[in-house]
Amino acid sequence: MYLIVGLGNPEPEYSKTRHNMGFDVINKISEKFGIDVTKQKFQGLYGTGSIEGEKVILVKPQTYMNLSGECVRPFVDFYKIKLENIIIIYDDIDIPTGITKIRKKGGAGTHNGMKSVVTEFPHIRIGTGATTKINNLVDYVINKVSDEEYSKLETGILKGAEAVETIIKDGIDLAMNRLN
Repeated sequence: MYLIVGLGNPEPEYSKTRHNMGFDVINKISEKFGIDVTKQKFQGLYGTGSIEGEKVILVKPQTYMNLSGECVRPFVDFYKIKLENIIIIYDDIDIPTGITKIRKKGGAGTHNGMKSVVTEFPHIRIGTGATTKINNLVDYVINKVSDEEYSKLETGILKGAEAVETIIKDGIDLAMNRLN
């Protein structure tokens, strides 16, 4: 069983923002595999289904980004998910827009949402990087983006969904070799 968590903010005004890349990837996976992510549990929206013959739980924490761990930890404990079968998806301003990176495990860096989650499991980072210096990081990640920029972000969203499928089908090492 895999727990696949996309980080984001739950309110409608945060849709189409850089900080909701995790939610957007979960939405793509949900659509492709017909997994309805509307049930509520542990301060999150979730749905269960199958990808590549493996049972999966897709989760969108409703705690707001910086408290995502308050949703993730109860899912891990309740379903007794092995750490290597947890995949966290989130935005990363240190990666160019639209680029996706997979890591086996690692630190949270400057990402407050990841700081609230244990980080010793696979994660997929969707690039939202700025080409110029960012004066106000909060505004940068939560402000709406233009249609033009969102089309670039969609490349990363699609690649993030592909990364989840590849990790489940072929393992994290092959996914990293193919997609990083």
